[in-house]
Amino acid sequence: MTTTSTSVDAPSRLVAQNLTLGYGDRIIVDGLDLEIPTGVITTVIGPNGCGKSTLLRALGRLLKPKSGSVVLDGKAISSMKTKEVARILGMLPQTPVAPEGLTVADLVARGRHPHQSWIRQWSSDDEGEVAQALALTGVSDLADRPVDQLSGGQRQRAWISMALAQGTDILLLDEPTTYLDLAHSMEVLDLVDQLHEEMGRTVVMILHDLNLAVRYSDHLIVMRDGAVVAAGIPKDIISAELLLEVFGLEAVVIDDPVSDRPLIVPIGTRHVFGAVGGPVARPANSPTPV
Repeated sequence: MTTTSTSVDAPSRLVAQNLTLGYGDRIIVDGLDLEIPTGVITTVIGPNGCGKSTLLRALGRLLKPKSGSVVLDGKAISSMKTKEVARILGMLPQTPVAPEGLTVADLVARGRHPHQSWIRQWSSDDEGEVAQALALTGVSDLADRPVDQLSGGQRQRAWISMALAQGTDILLLDEPTTYLDLAHSMEVLDLVDQLHEEMGRTVVMILHDLNLAVRYSDHLIVMRDGAVVAAGIPKDIISAELLLEVFGLEAVVIDDPVSDRPLIVPIGTRHVFGAVGGPVARPANSPTPV
């Protein structure tokens, strides 16, 4: 099953064309065509090993395709200079590590590196961009603190602040909530949503928590075995059938009373009760637990 749903009309600035990716002789993604919607938050979801992070690394020019291409603003990203790409597109890997003792202010200042050259040195404009990024992400008070001494949520805010100071229109975030508890995960995603809404950033991120992905995304890309099996607005594509097909997960999909988006409720085999004490109806064609 392949499901698509149109969520935006703006031309895509980031496109994958017949993209084949892998490591050594192992092919992870084969012949993928994909357009990233402009001006919205897109989240890539799928089971472990389906190619999500591999795809994001290729979109961020961290992984060279075996064939096909990634196109950024109409140009093959492989043909663009590093600083040219870095002025348009910023990427945070899964677990970024700052040098020991590096302060938050110094980390965020590194985001201005793509704008420096032997002609254009550090300026008051750079100082202003860094100060604004610190303020927008709520880490101004932490500017003199070493990054490695921050809590998980604070550290993620600092890294996002660096990406913001970079001044890019497109942000790629590979599992920005890794190792964070639910409260800190929502804090980070609230920040991402705020930056998107107030500054018009195009955001592409990977999340493992399906309900957080649904709540915080305008557009979802669902992957399995290196291929896109569904893409579109969460309300249009999230269903019990899709979850069973892609994740092997039996679930009931209801309306989230808080966000008015789909809410995924796993069924499992134990502690299963209906809303009024009766049995929960299983998705059609789902296996009966033994």
